[in-house]
Amino acid sequence: MRIGELAAKAGLSTKTIRFYEEAGLLPAPPRTSGGYRDYPEQATARLSFVRDAQAAGLTLAEIRSVLALRDSGQAPCREVGTLIDQHLADIERRMSELREARAALRELSRRAAATDPDTCTDGDICTILTRTTGSDGAE
Repeated sequence: MRIGELAAKAGLSTKTIRFYEEAGLLPAPPRTSGGYRDYPEQATARLSFVRDAQAAGLTLAEIRSVLALRDSGQAPCREVGTLIDQHLADIERRMSELREARAALRELSRRAAATDPDTCTDGDICTILTRTTGSDGAE
């Protein structure tokens, strides 16, 4: 099938398909006598896999490694499971960091609401963001 038909079936643009081909995610198809790309039917499933893997958070390099395993005749299930676990752990870490940032921003918001701009001195840049330290320099 030609690239336009593949794009319609896969729900992607022809530009994206060419990019995936250049990135090694989709093998270069044979060409017709007129020079057009002639994709096999299984290209649709491969592109669907790439799209789903990206939606799950896998990088193109990770997707390429999974496809390489499959192309070599190996089932990539273990590799995919490991990648998913790694991405899940990363998301958990980032969520924890975001919860900490939210708590800090809530405290700053309370501080901002209680701050009277008329009490700021010329030496202050912004007392809302300036951390208050004790006499020993510890927070």
